[in-house]
Amino acid sequence: MSDIEVRHLSKSFDLKGVKVEALKDINLSIKPGDIYGIIGMSGAGKSTLVRCLNFLERPTEGEVLVGGKDLSTLTEKELRKQRQEIAMIFQHFNLLMQKNVIDNICFPLLLRGEKKADARRRAMELLKLVDLEEKANAYPSQLSGGQKQRVAIARALASDPKILLCDEATSALDPQTTASILALLKDINEKFGITIVIITHQMAVIREICKHVAILNHGVLVEEGEVEEIFNHPKSEAARELILGDISENQWNGETRQKERVLEDKCLRIVFTENSAFEPVIANMILKFGVPVNILKADTKNVGGIAKGEMILGLPEGHELQEQIKAYMVEKGLEIEEVTQYV
Repeated sequence: MSDIEVRHLSKSFDLKGVKVEALKDINLSIKPGDIYGIIGMSGAGKSTLVRCLNFLERPTEGEVLVGGKDLSTLTEKELRKQRQEIAMIFQHFNLLMQKNVIDNICFPLLLRGEKKADARRRAMELLKLVDLEEKANAYPSQLSGGQKQRVAIARALASDPKILLCDEATSALDPQTTASILALLKDINEKFGITIVIITHQMAVIREICKHVAILNHGVLVEEGEVEEIFNHPKSEAARELILGDISENQWNGETRQKERVLEDKCLRIVFTENSAFEPVIANMILKFGVPVNILKADTKNVGGIAKGEMILGLPEGHELQEQIKAYMVEKGLEIEEVTQYV
């Protein structure tokens, strides 16, 4: 059984008499205990989709089943109860600025009718979990961004949810803090088996923590599957853009002039597997064919805890020679993909 099943979901809005289709016929299945990523650029429909998962937005068409329950069949009272099992954290933390840390965490517990002493005891347990015990009496204005997000995570866990929705939860954080928050979420997933859905536009976040990913583009689900498989073999143009866009400017050899020249070359993206990483494949290839190959970019990325080597090569001219080089790399166990049009 899936924790979340989305069937033929569409969502449209009426903006000043103009119909805007935010989501179009989305189908996906999220298994219990998974860390599932939903990624796309701005305007792809990610946040609309995550709000449909707990019916903060009601789909125009289609179904959302959570734990086998069709949310559209629930009364408002039943829906409120169901939402207690679906917690949510946000990009801007949404903490109560006039309350201190422990009172922020106690707040949802007190709303549920728990005694204050029990709520505070539970809040301290959660602060220990997120490594913020010493900040119990601090106010949000006294915390860093990462500390605020840890408080938001503790508050979200207060209701013992089965599902945690994270809507751009690391977008406002620096890379080091992002890594610590992702490590915390991964630890929570492993300790408690909570299903986590990550909404992001950052491929690095997907690579670091997610097991499966859905890629949205203009409201359409264009690709879905295991993160490692999509990283190795992206099928859609949107997936290729997200993977290749995960390249910082200082990873390119040369200035803008060289990158403009690359547009005219045939380029290949190659991914090293564990078996191929220990052999000097590129050096051997150059020796074998006796021609230079331009290494435009080389990097190592963490994909689900596994280091993956990645390169973009500019191949020499000549179709027959290019095909021979490609066949050689495949023979040596490299994953290859032409990226000429994008690069």
